[in-house]
Amino acid sequence: MHFIPIKTRLFLPPKDNLYQLLDNYLPSLKNKDIVVITSKLLSIHQGRCIKITDKTTLKDKIKLIKKEADRYLFNNPHSLTLKDQTLTPYAGIDRSNANNHYILWPNKPHLQAKKIWRHLRKKYHLKKLGIIIVDSFCLPLRWGHLGISIGFYGFHPNKEYTGKKDIFGHKIIQANSNLIDGLSAFSTTLMGEGNEQTPLLLVRNLKKIKFTTKDTSRELKIPKSQSDLYSPLLKVFSKK
Repeated sequence: MHFIPIKTRLFLPPKDNLYQLLDNYLPSLKNKDIVVITSKLLSIHQGRCIKITDKTTLKDKIKLIKKEADRYLFNNPHSLTLKDQTLTPYAGIDRSNANNHYILWPNKPHLQAKKIWRHLRKKYHLKKLGIIIVDSFCLPLRWGHLGISIGFYGFHPNKEYTGKKDIFGHKIIQANSNLIDGLSAFSTTLMGEGNEQTPLLLVRNLKKIKFTTKDTSRELKIPKSQSDLYSPLLKVFSKK
């Protein structure tokens, strides 16, 4: 198994060409490769950037966070938000490596991952390929950032263990391994959070992944109608 960070040119807000970057910097892809792309590249590609000026205030940022978030919880000066069924700070809005811009989360990252998947699959004549769009987030009660997927295409995100036997021969009632966010966390560790300038990464020879041409996004996120372990905590979030 290989994780290959890919250094690129500067990708410049407020708008730049992601497909040109991919074509110029990705090595020749092979079947069963997974291409990891930072969400910031996709956001800049979409022009999801807002210029920060001398007149931009904290109130402006708070207003922007509330506009972008699906639900939010403010604890001055921090904000925890829900966006696209993902728990993330500040609705994913970031100003690092943004050249005096607020960079918003990309629109429809899952659909955009599919478009990138189609482009690269056709270019390199591949049958099996994976795309992951990653962003940084924070674990509760822990310092530091790590990566999480916000969009993907081309493979099943989990490895299912339900119904299989454990090491003592007992049947597992319900369990699966979240492969995609594990990959996202490790990939982001190699890509970095500062001036590494490596917004792309290639995962190669990973045996556990099961590739597909179908949409498997529903396999990752718990439906809004179904409660989970954290549902009681999310009730304190304000609705838009």
